[in-house]
Amino acid sequence: MQLVVPKETRSGERRVAATPANISKLTKFGFEVVIESDAGVSSLYSDENYLEAGAKITKDIASAVKNADVVASVSILSPELSKILKSGAVCLSFAQAKRDKESIAAIKNAKATLLSFDFVPRISRAQSADALTSQATVSGYHTMVTAASLLPKMFPLVMTASGTIRPSRVLVIGAGVAGLQVMAVAKKLGAIVSGYDVRTASKDEVKSVGATFIELDLPVVEGSGGYAKEMDQERTKLQQELLTPHISATDVLVTTAAVPGRPAPRLVTAAMLKGMKVGSVIADMAAESGGNVEGSVPGEIVELNGVKIWGGLNIASAMAPDASFLYSGNVISLLSFIVKEEKIVIDQEDEVVSGSALLINGEVTNDFVKTELGQG
Repeated sequence: MQLVVPKETRSGERRVAATPANISKLTKFGFEVVIESDAGVSSLYSDENYLEAGAKITKDIASAVKNADVVASVSILSPELSKILKSGAVCLSFAQAKRDKESIAAIKNAKATLLSFDFVPRISRAQSADALTSQATVSGYHTMVTAASLLPKMFPLVMTASGTIRPSRVLVIGAGVAGLQVMAVAKKLGAIVSGYDVRTASKDEVKSVGATFIELDLPVVEGSGGYAKEMDQERTKLQQELLTPHISATDVLVTTAAVPGRPAPRLVTAAMLKGMKVGSVIADMAAESGGNVEGSVPGEIVELNGVKIWGGLNIASAMAPDASFLYSGNVISLLSFIVKEEKIVIDQEDEVVSGSALLINGEVTNDFVKTELGQG
């Protein structure tokens, strides 16, 4: 079997789907691993590193994709490469119905299979294949370090003969994997950390990383699969009113809230920021999907009334070596569900396979994709 890893073509994407350290694990599945030349350069992995690990290097990615049994990438294959896949080939990548509609349609027409890390079920047996979690861990770390570098004051309590510097205050909205990582890093840096989430189950998780959980007098909202549920307008307005005094008292505000398949919820309005001190920092990790904070711009730092608003854009890619290593491990894990005795077997009875599959041999198996392709 042949597994092909192309160079990422999405603007700003620095990750790669397989790292040299994991090539031996792929070959144990029975794969000949083919890496496009310079695919790992942005993640600090050279062609020589891959050759030494046992992979082959190609400059003719189109020919490689034509013959591939599996294509592993971070972003979905381009429409041009997707349309030349052989029938029965399997693609592994992040993929969403609306954003990647053109490539998905091309993979469908090629009668190939597409498994998306955006849809891997959050169950215990699929934990090692959960790329959303692995990449959120990297994103949370990078976001907090970035926010700390933008704040013009120190994070920890510092006591000197010249006087005492009070610790900075950090508020994190959203206590998923990324939010908890942000809190943990902020705590290690010495800040006073608070966390808020609409999910009551997150209270103990927030406390476990040394943060204080903020409780608001709101109706309970619980989603499924470990995610928050989208709120109605009345509840959102009340939440904003109750959060405002907490935001005004903080030096760094980090927002991480997302709802699968929908634009990020608007949690913080410009009016809510008026009470923040000049020099304060906001990091909106959801800027790329619409933004939790009014005025945030993906990939830019905007200043509003003396407050810097950092908009996240493909955050995990900023720490490409580590993000790629973790993602490569997720690829190997997902492959373990479809490779049996050196053969590819797509078992639709397996909940991990059926949950992550958008297409199986050209047949649409995901409701979001059916809607986007007009089959719903």
